[in-house]
Amino acid sequence: MKPPVPHRRWALAAATALALVVGGLAIPVTRAAEAAPVGAGSYTTTPVGPLPSGCGAMSSNPRQFATANAPAGPIPTNDWWSSLLWKRTDCSFSEPLHAHPISYDTFGDGLGFSANSTPAISGTATGVGEFHYPYVQDIRVGVAGLAAPLVKVDGWTDWTVSPHWSDGTRTMRATIGHGLPFAYFQTTGGNAQISTVGTPDVWSNSGATIGFRVNGHDYVGYAPSGASWTVASGRISSTLAGRGYFSVALLPPASSATERAALAATYGQYAHAHVTGTQVSYAYNPATSGLTTTYAFTTTAREGTATQTVVSLYPHQWKSLSGSTAITPTYPSARGRMKVLTGVNQFRTAMKFQGILPELPAVGDGDGSGGDLSTLTGHLAATRANPMDQRGNDTYWTGKGLGRAARIAEIADQVNDTTTRDSALNAIRSTLTDWFTASSGKTSRVFYYDNNWGTLIGYPASYGSDQELNDHHFHYGYYIAAAATLAKFDPAWAATSRYGGMVDLLIRDANNYRRGDTQFPYLRDFDIYAGHDWASGHGSFGSGNNQESSSEGMNFASALIQWGQTTGDTAVRDAGVFLYTTQAAAIQEYWFDVSDQNFPSAFGHSTVGMVWGDGGAYATWFSGEPEMIQGINLLPVTGGHLYLGNNPAYVRTNYAELVRNNGGQPTVWQDILWQFQALGDPDAALANLRANPGYTPEEGESRAHTFHWIRNLAALGNVDTTVTGNHPLSAVFSRNGARTYVASNPTATPITVTFSNGTTLTVGAGKTATTGAYTWSGGNAAGGVPPTTPTDPPPTTDPPPTSGSPTRYLLPGGGLGAAGSAATTTVAAANGNHDGTPTNAQVFTATGLNLAYAGGQTAFDLFVDAGSAVGNGVQVRISYDLTGNGSWERVETGRYFATDPVTGYEHYTQSAGLSSATGTLGALSNGTVRVEVWSAIGNNPTTVGIGNQSVLRLPYS
Repeated sequence: MKPPVPHRRWALAAATALALVVGGLAIPVTRAAEAAPVGAGSYTTTPVGPLPSGCGAMSSNPRQFATANAPAGPIPTNDWWSSLLWKRTDCSFSEPLHAHPISYDTFGDGLGFSANSTPAISGTATGVGEFHYPYVQDIRVGVAGLAAPLVKVDGWTDWTVSPHWSDGTRTMRATIGHGLPFAYFQTTGGNAQISTVGTPDVWSNSGATIGFRVNGHDYVGYAPSGASWTVASGRISSTLAGRGYFSVALLPPASSATERAALAATYGQYAHAHVTGTQVSYAYNPATSGLTTTYAFTTTAREGTATQTVVSLYPHQWKSLSGSTAITPTYPSARGRMKVLTGVNQFRTAMKFQGILPELPAVGDGDGSGGDLSTLTGHLAATRANPMDQRGNDTYWTGKGLGRAARIAEIADQVNDTTTRDSALNAIRSTLTDWFTASSGKTSRVFYYDNNWGTLIGYPASYGSDQELNDHHFHYGYYIAAAATLAKFDPAWAATSRYGGMVDLLIRDANNYRRGDTQFPYLRDFDIYAGHDWASGHGSFGSGNNQESSSEGMNFASALIQWGQTTGDTAVRDAGVFLYTTQAAAIQEYWFDVSDQNFPSAFGHSTVGMVWGDGGAYATWFSGEPEMIQGINLLPVTGGHLYLGNNPAYVRTNYAELVRNNGGQPTVWQDILWQFQALGDPDAALANLRANPGYTPEEGESRAHTFHWIRNLAALGNVDTTVTGNHPLSAVFSRNGARTYVASNPTATPITVTFSNGTTLTVGAGKTATTGAYTWSGGNAAGGVPPTTPTDPPPTTDPPPTSGSPTRYLLPGGGLGAAGSAATTTVAAANGNHDGTPTNAQVFTATGLNLAYAGGQTAFDLFVDAGSAVGNGVQVRISYDLTGNGSWERVETGRYFATDPVTGYEHYTQSAGLSSATGTLGALSNGTVRVEVWSAIGNNPTTVGIGNQSVLRLPYS
């Protein structure tokens, strides 16, 4: 077994920070806090730990790298262009800026362009691997003689930035941005100059327009009317007719000279309508569960009357485009093909918000005996004394503990375990109140506001959340989500006059939803155009910015939805819906590539652990293990992460890759991975969980939540994206064609939720309600009533046996019960010797059994067939947990059965004899019986007949 590896994000960044401290960088002396009140809470304005800083030992004031023209107020961080303003490794210039479809870099003599369309792929298809479209310069645009000592930032808007050069004689200001095939320039003091790598292939030079090819990429320079371009010694220059403006465009790859010329002419219509502003706006309509997002461009006409421009769209945008039609040809990029819109000053996308839940409903009832409820309540009771069970005292690990307690509180409330619920809520309340109070002399478990950077830092910090402003959305999302759970049960605590104001500060620090806020930048961690968060505050890497745990970013977004809905703050709720819905689409494209269109074909992976500005990596900052590479984009598992199940087939593909790369089933973070598997194959996930009761929980998980999640998905089935509710805390599931509708009401007033197919559901105050027949207690313990428009039949499962039946059939989905319809399952090939050791086993389980021991031995008759394969042998192990407490009192392993090379079922029975047996049998009281079938030897799979064929006869009466 592989040893568990701590979840360590930004290990490299942390190491760098440590080196700076050791190297003598001044760290503020810890002082008593000076508290700024926020309702009943407070934060400190006195530094209590390490602070962010610019390059080397320079001042911590980031304004030193901004011009006087730059916008007032808090500076943005965590962006694709942040290394321009936050110079971490080069005190003069930036790292490459991957804007797409062009990447840029800054130098003393100008702005470099790269249109690299050839991926660099390293690693293997089963191990750590990466793909990058690294910066490979084609041209450099500047002013003749320019020798600026550094580049500053002259302005920024939602997805553009304007770097500025000055050497005292010459100046240049450029504007570049996501999706812009143009870069726009204003210059003084000399001729515009385009230097090329090698000799340019000039295919058109007519007056103010020049078209040329470098490294196989076509560029066009557009000078003012009346100007011209001169080509000499690999340099293209123009006097600009003394007007000091021009633009340079990258054309999409063209199939012919005629197409290329037509593109150059089309782009030329908008070449002097310089983009000078960009802004996003969004609208969430609960009635339709629709999110409309508008991406608007402001232009300034340097000449002519054109007010529109040319833009290229990422896959998550053009796949949801509304009211416009993107054209081809397209641009290649690190995110896949970018489609083009010409002659626009805005475009819109329309997406469906699928809904979230505070937690899955408690509907799974096992075999009807109440055994699974007993198992769950036992797990809940085990958490009661320490519901947070956190491993560290910093903001990240405190957040993980808060998240664990919130899950426990939600589940315990659903099953009426008020003692455990209140224990978890008390832990959340006391922890948040402590962190939200900056009392005199307090230097730990406190938040500090830094005016220079416009940020709120929690101390103790971790993973660069202080010195580099990394991961604030990751850390604070847990706090906000736990506060939302607490607010449902203790609304007085969440009032603005109490601690709600401190929650709002955390929201605004990580992703401020208020434009014009003077404390925090707008949407700090969220890249508006790219559609997802960035984790690094400075972004100073050759590959640009990066993010590994997209799912922790989604934890933040879902926390905003829950907090806003619970407290009645629709601005926060709608911001959460915007972040959540947009990023869910981006994750499907750029972390998962569910359509298999965006990753380079030679990359060989169906997922990445990290997205970089110029590519992606099947890797993490902290581990090379497949479980963690894939698992880091799955945790924490909450009702806010149902988007992970929007494509069940992809879930199965992702999990299969994990098993392949790992050389078998997961051995670390098993609970996280089984919970993900349950979104695509819940029966298999439940079988895995039942077969491995001794697993080690992930640091932010509990056995109670894992069992609750997997067992209930086995009853609910898959997420159904074809139906949505008019309430943000709602979802629909489907199993075998039957739907279950779910909604949660965190308020004190009953509500009625209407779904898009007309089904309605009444939800009691503070309750989660479901339609359908399953509940833990036989009534609708979650508080719902049947739908007033029963458009679907209630879910069904295999008919349960009576609890006293000693005869059990192996059933599809991993159950042991009354005979069902004939079916088959496949036992994977051994490909080695696994005699006595279950490996890739098929598992079948019965729980909640109450039977008297009758003496004798276990009998079984398994229908097995290896076809014409030679040398195969299947093996069975039968285990008894007499009291359902997770301990196996009796384990019987049969000798393996060598199948013949003739097609047709053979009977593998107890007459094969026992290979080993441990423990003794006794009465089953809420007991569990498990059957594991695997290949002990052989290089081919074996078919097992199930449903009404393979049978287990227990020595009970």
